[in-house]
Amino acid sequence: MDKPSSFAMRLRPLVERVGQRSLQFVEETGYMSSLLWQSLLWLFAGHHREQPVRLGGIFREAMQMGIQAIPIISILCFSVGVMLAIQGIDTLKTFGAQAQVVIGIAISVTREFAPLIVGILVAGRSGSAIAARIGTMLEAQEIDALRVIGIDPIRYLVAPILVAMTVMLPCLTLLGDVMGILGGAIFTGIKLQLPMEVYAQRTFDFLQGFDVMQGLIKSVVFGVLIALVGLSNGFQVSGGAEGVGRATTRAVVMAISLIVIADMIFTYFMNR
Repeated sequence: MDKPSSFAMRLRPLVERVGQRSLQFVEETGYMSSLLWQSLLWLFAGHHREQPVRLGGIFREAMQMGIQAIPIISILCFSVGVMLAIQGIDTLKTFGAQAQVVIGIAISVTREFAPLIVGILVAGRSGSAIAARIGTMLEAQEIDALRVIGIDPIRYLVAPILVAMTVMLPCLTLLGDVMGILGGAIFTGIKLQLPMEVYAQRTFDFLQGFDVMQGLIKSVVFGVLIALVGLSNGFQVSGGAEGVGRATTRAVVMAISLIVIADMIFTYFMNR
């Protein structure tokens, strides 16, 4: 009787931790769903309450999250295109089909790499900034001050961020598509002496609208996930500056994890 009892005692902390994590996951999912629902209400019904979501706030967020990220996204996606060309040419050399690398780059960049690289980069760059900003405002009681003067924080803070992120991620993904294909074209032209015009013609002949749309659909979902994760972690900050740091780190890790999982799910269902 002692052995089963001892085993149960050792197993109990593990079961409790799993239960706590599961409960925390359900609570956070519900909280993020609530943020999304309230944001949509303010977006579509705010003007009826004479408190519409301001375009100025959306443009300001879009500038910070999207426009300012253009240089680094261009460099990284260009580098990924070159990397795919290097690996593709080396792999296809075995079969004497190096010229087919054009197709591989076009499909890989538009379907997979551009939305994934953009999502991870924006999660690290903007997701952390969102969590830090909201958390700092919460600790400084600025959120309470907004409520006191009659401004709903969801309308003023959450909705503009959500709209800006959802719009800018597909735009950045399109930029990533162009830069990735350009990087592959330049390296392929140097390595295989393939003219840029021929490379572009082969790309347009093979690439279909669904290939590009697949990446854009993913990017919309990634944008929503990044915004909701950053916002939910920011609104749940406690413990002063240390709490803000923990929330920032957690937002980045959580957003990137959800992006990779979502990408896996989308890739499976869209390529069946």
